[in-house]
Amino acid sequence: MDSILAMLPTDPDGAASFVWTTALIIGLVVSLVVSLLLWLIHREAVIIDGVASKIWDTGQRVANNTVHIPILYRINEGADQILSTALNIHDGATAIETHANGCPGCPNCMLEH
Repeated sequence: MDSILAMLPTDPDGAASFVWTTALIIGLVVSLVVSLLLWLIHREAVIIDGVASKIWDTGQRVANNTVHIPILYRINEGADQILSTALNIHDGATAIETHANGCPGCPNCMLEH
């Protein structure tokens, strides 16, 4: 420890110059470390922004698809009505076919009823 103290300047001009030089070197090192940390933060922020942008785009697509769900319910109700009507028509056609196959008087029978 004494050898390090022996290397320090003892005259006022040399001591002032040493303190200023040491302060400038420490300030430069701190500035470089801060610059590095800020660059790392910026790099991570750019990555996070890219991921957030993808999430935002996906969310918008999901929202656009969910807007159409009530319309799909109405279409489904209409399809159920069409199916019900088609089944009624099929049942009626089957009844007519069964009657026509078993009735010797058709089509005159139909005109009488």
